[in-house]
Amino acid sequence: MSGTARKKILVTGGAGFLGSNLCRKLLQAGSEVICVDNLYISRKENLNELQHFDHFEFIHHDVSEPIDLKVDEIYNLACPASPRHYQRDPIQTLKTSVLGAINLLNLAKKNQCKILQASTSEVYGDPLVHPQTESYWGHVNPIGKRACYDEGKRCAETFMMEYHLQEAIEIKIIRIFNTYGPGMDMQDGRVISNFIVQALTGKPLTVYGNGEQTRSFCYVDDLIDAIIRVMNTDKTIIGPVNLGNPNPYTMNELAEKIIRMTDSKSVIVHEALPPDDPTRRCPDITTVKNMVGWSPTTALEEGLEKTIDYFRTCLF
Repeated sequence: MSGTARKKILVTGGAGFLGSNLCRKLLQAGSEVICVDNLYISRKENLNELQHFDHFEFIHHDVSEPIDLKVDEIYNLACPASPRHYQRDPIQTLKTSVLGAINLLNLAKKNQCKILQASTSEVYGDPLVHPQTESYWGHVNPIGKRACYDEGKRCAETFMMEYHLQEAIEIKIIRIFNTYGPGMDMQDGRVISNFIVQALTGKPLTVYGNGEQTRSFCYVDDLIDAIIRVMNTDKTIIGPVNLGNPNPYTMNELAEKIIRMTDSKSVIVHEALPPDDPTRRCPDITTVKNMVGWSPTTALEEGLEKTIDYFRTCLF
């Protein structure tokens, strides 16, 4: 970035799967990046290759406590996203989403900079509208086992909007749908990591319910590209904006595909569906298509092949 000052960007949750990939992309583009993470779920190893960049800094910090930094942009990705992880300490999950949003909005106000909030498809709950558009208000159980994450993110969106309206903070709200790729935590507890590990180790693939519930899966490189594009839109665009792959698969289809691609002898077993587990989840991405011309380009088979190769390297 010769001739211009480097943009100083804060990425919270930057040691996580999505956060570390975002940090890498921003560093490659020539920005200075400050990664903040409490390493509650994230792994410091995710940042190993980023330490080689001259303009990268890691700060061990919990966003539920205030932080004072001088930055030009904030990407707030802090919060465990897997039910296995966010249900381990639901009160801390709520604090991360709600207090984290407040603290980072106050930081954005102090720096007079824009902030992007990584929200989630979970704000739609077990949706009654399919596919989900940003105008859909959702169908969420506010006292269920998933509520600490679902309602925490919904409240974070509310704080973002109120700070925008009352304090004139420039905001961007994105709602991220299922994302996968190399670098995922093998113990993540979500369906793609579960299926791949089970298939590679010859264990039965656990499908909950009858397996006809659907999800869509976006490859990580596509998702990171979309996040950055949304952040760089005009200040009049605030969101929320769905980001994900609009092509759904049943869990049975996904399990069979992974067994075939891994040449596994595993079989499929069915267990009871967890409480409040959505039966359908798929984004309508018309908004982001019209806004920045984005749609995912990585086919599921291509992304799964790269992810399987990564998991195989980790396991063997």
